[in-house]
This record gives sequence, C-alpha cells and structure tokens, in this order.
Amino acid sequence: MDILFTAVITVIVFAALLAVIISAVKAIQFKCFKKNIPVMPKGFTVTAHTGCLETAPNTVDSMEKGVNAGADIVEFDLNFDENGEPVLSHNAPEKSAVHLKEAFKFLSEHKEIKANVDVKDTSNLDSVLKYAEEYGVPDRIFFTGIFLEDVSAVERLRIKIPYYLNYNVSLNGNNDEAYISHIVETVKNSGAIGININYKTASEQLVKALRSEGLLVSLWTVNSKCGLCKVLKLRPDNITTKRPDILCDMLGNFNI
Repeated sequence: MDILFTAVITVIVFAALLAVIISAVKAIQFKCFKKNIPVMPKGFTVTAHTGCLETAPNTVDSMEKGVNAGADIVEFDLNFDENGEPVLSHNAPEKSAVHLKEAFKFLSEHKEIKANVDVKDTSNLDSVLKYAEEYGVPDRIFFTGIFLEDVSAVERLRIKIPYYLNYNVSLNGNNDEAYISHIVETVKNSGAIGININYKTASEQLVKALRSEGLLVSLWTVNSKCGLCKVLKLRPDNITTKRPDILCDMLGNFNI
C-alpha cells in the first residue's frame, strides 16, 4: 500500500513539474518571438472578434472592450429579426438581440474604427445600408461571411460594400499549386477584396499567391499565444482574435 501511495505521489509531482517546465519553455519562446516579430504588410489590422475578452457576444460592450484593447476593427454577426430588422445575432435572433443601429452608433462615435459585419443572412441587406447611411458609416464597414452563393446579394446593393469571400480551404491542398491557383481565381472572379479563412488552413504558399494578385488575406479566429505566433509568420493582412490585447502587445503598440 505504501509503495502504491508513493508511486501515485511521484506521478503527481512529476506531472506538476513537467507542466511547470512546459509553461516556462513556452514563456521563453513567446518572449523570444516578441523580439523577432515579422514585418507585417502595410495596412495590417487587428480585428476584435465578437465576445472578445470574455464579454457577451454581439454587444456594444464587446465592441468597447475590443477598441480599448487596441483593435482596429470590431466584428459582430448580422442577422434579421421576424420583422426583417437587422440585429446582432449569430443564430436565430432572440427578442433581446441588439439592433444594428446601436452598433453603427458606436462606430460613428469611434471615427478611427471599422466594422467587420459577419453576414449570417442576406435577406435584407438593403436595411444595412439604410442604417449605415443614417449614422454616416457606409465607408467604414465591410462584409465577411460571404460565400459564393451570397455574392449576388451583395453585388445588388446600390452602394458597393467591400467584402471578403469566405472559403473552406482543405488542409490537404493548401500547399498544392493547382489547388491554390483555383482558390485565387475563385476569389478574383467573385469580386471580393480578399479571402477570409480559418487560420488553421492557411499556408505561406496560399498567402503569397493571393497577395501576388492584390488580394487580401484575413485569418480567423486566433486566440492563443502559440496560434498567434504561428499566423504572424504568415504575414496576413488581418487577424481576427478574441484576445486583441495579447496580439497588440505582441506587436508592441496599440496603433498598428
């Protein structure tokens, strides 16, 4: 019994010690990386994902925290309630959902900030323009969440709102020249300003190919220090994160 107890204690102590060592190594690696941050592309931006810094998603509080953390862009989800009014909601809107005009009011009060409107429903995009014009912010919004089947709805708007094309990149093909060429041509032909993809599917080859055609690369949603270190090496044009505070700290300032 004593031998078993000793063995259990030994394992626990060893596991705890290993965790401390791993944590220390990661801290050293992070510190070293901060000293050698790659030069980011001109116009690089940090987007505060909705719900950043443990705030409730799709709220003005979330946007406020993102801006205070140093983000250049705030992101929120666009949906429509039963009356066709635009609200901030990822899924079917609840009655408590924040109306889009509250987000645009916030934007109008923060002249240096842009908004990434992540479109979950394209059924009444004209109302988005209506409120954007009311609050004087149509030139400071752009769309994500736009897949190929959604492009026509955006193109029909009387004012051209820039949009990134969302694309599900295959991990098996993100280094394949033919596959990458297909993605680039798809984005170019869509009329989008660039691509918006899961950071885990990005590759150096893909980023370079898109940039060579003048297309922007936006990566979502990178929240860990380790993940941020990896994607910064790819030098994308935008990183969306729930931890804009960490990313801005890594980049050394709040005015990227």
